[in-house]
Amino acid sequence: MARRLKTGKDAEARKDADDKVRAVVEGILADVEKRGDAAVRDLSQKFDNYAPKEFFLSKKDIDAAMSKLRPRDIDDIAFAQTQIGNFARKQKECLRDLEVETLPGVILGHKNIPVNAVGCYVPGGRYPMIASAHMSVVTAKVAGVKRIISSAPPHHGAPHPAIVAAMHMGGADEILVLGGVQAVAAMAIGTETVKPVDMLVGPGNAYVAEAKRQLYGRVGIDLFAGPTETLVIADETVDGEICATDLLGQAEHGPNSPAVLITNSEKLARETMAEIERLLKLLPTGEVARQAWEDYGEVIVCDSHEEMLKEADFLCSEHVQVMTDRDDWFLQNLTNYGGLFLGPRTNVSFGDKVIGTNHTLPTKKAGRYTGGLWVGKFMKTCTYQKVLTDEASAMIGEYCSRLCMLEGFVGHAEQANVRVRRYGGRNVPYGEAAE
Repeated sequence: MARRLKTGKDAEARKDADDKVRAVVEGILADVEKRGDAAVRDLSQKFDNYAPKEFFLSKKDIDAAMSKLRPRDIDDIAFAQTQIGNFARKQKECLRDLEVETLPGVILGHKNIPVNAVGCYVPGGRYPMIASAHMSVVTAKVAGVKRIISSAPPHHGAPHPAIVAAMHMGGADEILVLGGVQAVAAMAIGTETVKPVDMLVGPGNAYVAEAKRQLYGRVGIDLFAGPTETLVIADETVDGEICATDLLGQAEHGPNSPAVLITNSEKLARETMAEIERLLKLLPTGEVARQAWEDYGEVIVCDSHEEMLKEADFLCSEHVQVMTDRDDWFLQNLTNYGGLFLGPRTNVSFGDKVIGTNHTLPTKKAGRYTGGLWVGKFMKTCTYQKVLTDEASAMIGEYCSRLCMLEGFVGHAEQANVRVRRYGGRNVPYGEAAE
């Protein structure tokens, strides 16, 4: 039976925090809908102390921001975007349009159509999340989205040069220097100067995630992406240092970022906990990571790999790092996760920044029913049908007529009956099923 050597906050404490966030977001969305640009400006001043004459960047502004970067920075951004774009293109190749004759004279098909307009949010509060621009903007561009607007908060009172470069190099058509719920609201609801989009994508803090949740339906979203979660599944093929490093590497995202170790070795569990205490004293972001570890960290010791698998599927973590003597077995059998990182040679940071897979992944157990952001999220698979012969129309019409009457849909049945009469030469009385 699984034993917990360390636990974090209980579910009730987490729910209370969520309720407070929900109320704040409701008020902000209502304000933006009512007052438009004026609300956006006031909110940006309030939360970011930033209220420029124009939130959109001009070509001159973009050039000025990019000029502040070293050539090496530009090269590194380009390298990461090449990896992400290459993988997205390979994923897109898996999406095929379809047209098939299912019965003589009956043609069915589907087309994969890109969303017309997408808003890409790039977090930049505690850390400038440059990689999030790659993940959303580059992937949307590969999908064929016609209009991409990308927004990130100011950093120390100005556009962050590297985020601006990543947005621009990734293919954003419009760039906003605007953060938080006000940015998401402006892109989804629209204002006097911001034309609304059809879909919102990108990670963010708890407030941004809640805003996306409340706006879902009015616009599409990629997924519900809350605070970063990481799970390390390990046995004694690795040591406490690498486990501790991989846990803290994600705990530094924020004070509410869960970091969990599942192992079948109590020895490794205790070594990892000791290493975490040692590394927290060295880590420059240790204050944030410590709070995350103390409030949301867990250590679970299991009796077997099968029990480790069961616990991992129950937790359904955003990031799952597997370092065992049977990594491929976990790949074959795990069903609930956002992204999987197999073996000690890889890690979540590779996926977050550069390796090519997308780092916008489901949290809060959403991995039970969805994967992460990928090129297919920007595509609508839309069906069509056509009937080429009189015989096929009359034949399908007869079945349709009877099935509609079985449900009591007389008007539906008449749509079928009129085809039976015209194309099949049958005398079907109005309001009756074709026999």
